[in-house]
Amino acid sequence: MQSIRTDNAPKAIGPYSQGIAYKDLLFLSGQIGLDPKTGAIEASEIEGQTRQVMNNIQAVLAAVGSDLSRVLKVTVFLSDIQEFATFNKVYGEFFGELPPARSTVQVSKLPRDAKVEVEVIAYRVG
Repeated sequence: MQSIRTDNAPKAIGPYSQGIAYKDLLFLSGQIGLDPKTGAIEASEIEGQTRQVMNNIQAVLAAVGSDLSRVLKVTVFLSDIQEFATFNKVYGEFFGELPPARSTVQVSKLPRDAKVEVEVIAYRVG
C-alpha cells in the first residue's frame, strides 16, 4: 500500500491521504474546489468549483502515472441537487466516450462550504 501525495493538488485538510494506491488500484479521497496554491476555494459558483475539483483529481492521478481515462467509479456529493445539470455539463467535459460509473447524492453540508466534492476509484498500468 502506498500513500499518494502531490503538491499539484490541495494538501489534505485532515488526517487522510490525497489517495492510496493498492497494487494497481487507486482510491482518491474526495476533492473539493480548493486551489492548491492558495488552499482556498476561489470560485463561488458550481462551474468553477467543479473545474477545480476535476483539475485536482487529474493532478493526484498524474502523480502515480494514471489519468481520467482510467477512472472506474466516481462518487459525487452536491450541496444542492438543483445544480446537478450545471455540474454535469462541466464534469462531462473531462471524460471521453466511455465515462466511468457514477453515483451522485445531495448532502447537507461539505467542508469549507464547498458546493461539490468528488471522489474516484481508478487504476494504473503496471
